[in-house]
Amino acid sequence: MAKESFDKEIQFLRMLSLTSGAYNRQQYAKRLGISVHTFDKTQRKLRDIRQSLTNQRTDSEMGSEMTDLVRFQYGESAEPLLLFLFRAKSMKETEVERLSVILHTLQDSALTAMELLDACCADLPEELALPDEKTIRSDLKYLEEVGVIRKEPGGRPYRYSLQQDVLTRLTPEEQLELYDFVDMMANTQVPSVQGYLLRDSMKKVIKASYPQEEATEPYIYKYHYYSRILDEAHLYTLLGAIRQRRRVQFQYFSPKKPSSYSSQNTNPKFEREAGGSSNRIIPIEVVYDHQYGRWYVIGYQSRRRFVKFRMEGITQLEELQPIEEEHMLALKKEWADISQYSWLVDTGRTITVQARFFHPGDGQRNFILDRVQLQGQWGTITPETDHSFLYEIQVNGTTEIKPWLRSFGSSCEILAPRKLREEMIEEWKEIAAYYEPVRENVQLPDHDETE
Repeated sequence: MAKESFDKEIQFLRMLSLTSGAYNRQQYAKRLGISVHTFDKTQRKLRDIRQSLTNQRTDSEMGSEMTDLVRFQYGESAEPLLLFLFRAKSMKETEVERLSVILHTLQDSALTAMELLDACCADLPEELALPDEKTIRSDLKYLEEVGVIRKEPGGRPYRYSLQQDVLTRLTPEEQLELYDFVDMMANTQVPSVQGYLLRDSMKKVIKASYPQEEATEPYIYKYHYYSRILDEAHLYTLLGAIRQRRRVQFQYFSPKKPSSYSSQNTNPKFEREAGGSSNRIIPIEVVYDHQYGRWYVIGYQSRRRFVKFRMEGITQLEELQPIEEEHMLALKKEWADISQYSWLVDTGRTITVQARFFHPGDGQRNFILDRVQLQGQWGTITPETDHSFLYEIQVNGTTEIKPWLRSFGSSCEILAPRKLREEMIEEWKEIAAYYEPVRENVQLPDHDETE
């Protein structure tokens, strides 16, 4: 994953996807909390990265705005536009050049850190600063952590080689089968970013063995929540912090706020208050809401105790000092008790929800029962009549389960609690009012008149 933060680019791409380019430059800049000049620089940077990765350098592409690219390519999710930031790693130019030299040099044989330092000093462009031994060893540690290279057996000095056995030891037919499997899993499972990165690597390998017409995509997908892929940028950092019992700190921008980012001014003269709130937590758990495609992180604060944040609003994420293992285990146990009846991450008062579900018409597959059995979590199902069944579940409040119940439409009737039933009735009345005619007694022309 990227070594450096690229929160600004993530928020920009998310807005492009959600708005389909409906905002102008000034509106995007205002929402991001940056100047129009900085917005233009960010847009040029993203467009240059995309063109370098896709090798699309036609005059029309070079002049296209990112907003147009998102608007017209939104449905092509087999090659998600939003993932190119991960492929680019969003590193500094010096890091990109240095790591490229290291990986290219390791193509032929395993080498030591000092041999790779000599290669970088010889092959890097003259305008770039030459690295020292400490920098090269840091790069090697990073590449080893992400699984790109491996340390060869033996004593010092250690030798490093590319980690590509999974590709080089397979036949071309096995590589193609593996690509199809990775393609399927990356487009249908969560998380998806790592799978797409592996998918891209596999595609480059099979192109060497198969003509272009034989290596065409066998499947076409549309990722349901296209912009949510970018929320995975913080996923692996948070999972690592949970495993290592580390505190984290970040700036948080609530989805209800008008801004989703704030520029970080280094000049005190022009410093302004950030639009987000500063938070420091002990991360306990990461939760994914498959219904809305949202990521949540559950954390602990001494003052507010257990708190939850949507990951799309997290920026400037940093790891801090670790905590004691006993303390972490106690927090996890306490959260497990509190969230025992959470439909997702709700921590309200525990109540019992009862609903009646109606079977579809005769001769149809009972998709209503199938869906309740699949998604109803720990709720119980009791047959009632030939046309209906009862569903009962204990949950921490009704906020999170309500959208799920509402999604069944007329196939679901809320029985208890009464407050939830009344809320659903009022919501359906409001929806029905939206479809009432604007004018009354509207008469359509006769068929003969239209001719």
